[in-house]
Amino acid sequence: MSREVLVKLAHRTIAHARAGTVPQADSVGEVPASNYVDPQRWQLEIERIFKRVPLTLGFSAELAEPGAYKSLEVAGVPVLLTRSADGVVRSFVNMCSHRGAMIMPEGTGTTRRFTCPYHAWSYDSEGALVGILDREEFGDIDPDCHGLTALACEERAGIIFGSITPGVELHLDDYLCGYGEMLETLGLSDCRVVGSQSVEGPGWKVAYDGYLDFYHLPILHKNTFGPDYSNKAIYDAWGPHQRVTSPDHRILDWADTPEEDWSLRRINSGVWTIFPHISIARFDVEGGGPMFMVSQLFPGADADSSVTTQHFLATFEPTPELEKTIAKQMEFLLHVVRDEDYFTGKRIQQALKTGAKSTVMFGRNEAGGQRFHGFVDKLVNAEELDDYREVLAESETAFQP
Repeated sequence: MSREVLVKLAHRTIAHARAGTVPQADSVGEVPASNYVDPQRWQLEIERIFKRVPLTLGFSAELAEPGAYKSLEVAGVPVLLTRSADGVVRSFVNMCSHRGAMIMPEGTGTTRRFTCPYHAWSYDSEGALVGILDREEFGDIDPDCHGLTALACEERAGIIFGSITPGVELHLDDYLCGYGEMLETLGLSDCRVVGSQSVEGPGWKVAYDGYLDFYHLPILHKNTFGPDYSNKAIYDAWGPHQRVTSPDHRILDWADTPEEDWSLRRINSGVWTIFPHISIARFDVEGGGPMFMVSQLFPGADADSSVTTQHFLATFEPTPELEKTIAKQMEFLLHVVRDEDYFTGKRIQQALKTGAKSTVMFGRNEAGGQRFHGFVDKLVNAEELDDYREVLAESETAFQP
């Protein structure tokens, strides 16, 4: 079914490429400038979006074997992901049951036990308390009642989705709105991690706007890759999740070949985003094959900051020579995001704080940004915990004509 959808969308994009057209939103959209800078609004976004909806916490390739773990902080919450001996990925608050110390530092690795650095209480990969220092002197407690605090977690399409709020269920199928089947076509579950790097950015919405925006490519990136790309974009949506493609000349190179010969790699191209904080872009490594840069964006300590980790997942086994090529590609992409996108984004953040403009605009050619901010608004206004499911149920899958 996913191939049928991709073929249908490819025919649509080919038609636009030949006609020199793009689908457009009904009107120019406006977003209050204060939405980007107001601390109270930002706090609502943290509470009603990041602490409610399923987030992309990691990737299957990061926890490839039993005993693997990943520790990270998300919106102030320390999270510990593990792959247990049964092969299942689990998620916990990274917090000892004794006195609340964080058990594992941020990063990835493998271990059979997680030992608290404060008093050496230890836990297994399923979160059970299995060791209490000087237990006979500590006092009578039931270890079964004092394991790590579990968080909802589920693995899908090579991606580890999870909640960062104890007791909040994922309802992942509701959240993905059918997008999971499309993500499967990328093949992330068959990839291996070949690198990662982090970059500090502007407020999370300013940063995320850029991942949905092709309009700026030939301009902002004129000294890097911009001249090779069109500024035209076509947006397809599954609820709040969007794929961005362009009707540029490259698609016409194979448009007249038989449909059955269209490779999956051709028809699932573009930038795939997962609301509210993921962008997936594919690149070709010369001599190797496809490599994905998955940008994982989290809000920083306030409305004016964010942190993005670029995860590089390869479909091939890198040789020492390919590792050098990958390192150069990573350096280039870090430069593009840090010194072009986020450099500009930080100045946008600063300018918006002046109050000189009451709104920012998203044109009819920027439907992706309009849709993104529409969902942000709806979720911020959803007061009850499960209201986001109602928001998603009311959304439509938008395949542009």
